Amino acid sequence: MNTEIAVPPAAQLALAVVPMPTRDGMACLPQRESDLAQLLQTAADGGIRRVLTRPQGDEERSLCQAWPFPSPFQVSVTTLDAAEGADRIEARARRSLERLGLPRGEVLMVRDGRDLAGAEGRALWDRLVALKAKGLFRRIGIRSRLEDSPVLVARRLQPDLIQLPLNILDQRARRDGVLAALAEQGVAVQLASVLANGLLFAGSDEMVGASASDVVLLSRLRRRLAEARLDPMQAALAYAGDSLTGMAEGSSLVACVTSAAETRALLAAVNAPRPQLDWTLFDQGGRLAAAGDATTAFSDVSSAA
Repeated sequence: MNTEIAVPPAAQLALAVVPMPTRDGMACLPQRESDLAQLLQTAADGGIRRVLTRPQGDEERSLCQAWPFPSPFQVSVTTLDAAEGADRIEARARRSLERLGLPRGEVLMVRDGRDLAGAEGRALWDRLVALKAKGLFRRIGIRSRLEDSPVLVARRLQPDLIQLPLNILDQRARRDGVLAALAEQGVAVQLASVLANGLLFAGSDEMVGASASDVVLLSRLRRRLAEARLDPMQAALAYAGDSLTGMAEGSSLVACVTSAAETRALLAAVNAPRPQLDWTLFDQGGRLAAAGDATTAFSDVSSAA
């Protein structure tokens, strides 16, 4: 049975936190740590409870050093590439918890659903299920592209969570019944690319490689939002939030941020009253470039904030 989400809008957000790179080596580290701590405190004060991480560089350790105390966050850990092998993937998932200073994680997320294809993929999945059974992670999930048949993947592997691309410009997961089918299975969803990888916010001079018709189309869509007195970010988050209605408990939407200022902008947009619009007028399917790849949850969309 579907469980309709009845939580504050900010609690539906899952932050993909990308620390700003240092410019002058060690001299910048104290400032970066301070900025990250401010970002996380702003998120916590605003009611955000989910944070996504990736096993890249020193990002996990940086988050550990910047957590508010006590930390209110439920943390998702991402697996390594399947080419690393099941032993290495399991060891790195455990190591991620150590780096984050956590006894257990909320979600262990398979970085790409294609890593689970074939017999080796099933063996890897069984290894991750065992980590959940041992209490190291409360849920296990999979990042999936729409082209990879996420409904069939969910039926075969029975994950707790599937991450999918969905945004105001690419509504296929909702329009084609994928979300409804996952809800029927009781699988939570995590909506990625909800800001359309920045397309709604890019000026014509920033759309390198885009066709003239795409530039005109996006300009027309932004004008339609302006006529409705809507900020593009507010509209994008409103559509994604509406799409979570009726989904299983624990469903969320991903937003990428690099600073406290971006986090405040995100909170303002997600807490704004949701408009009553015909969202189908904005749907371009997968036609526009860079509009829908769930594996780009950590892509640089923060400029939208």
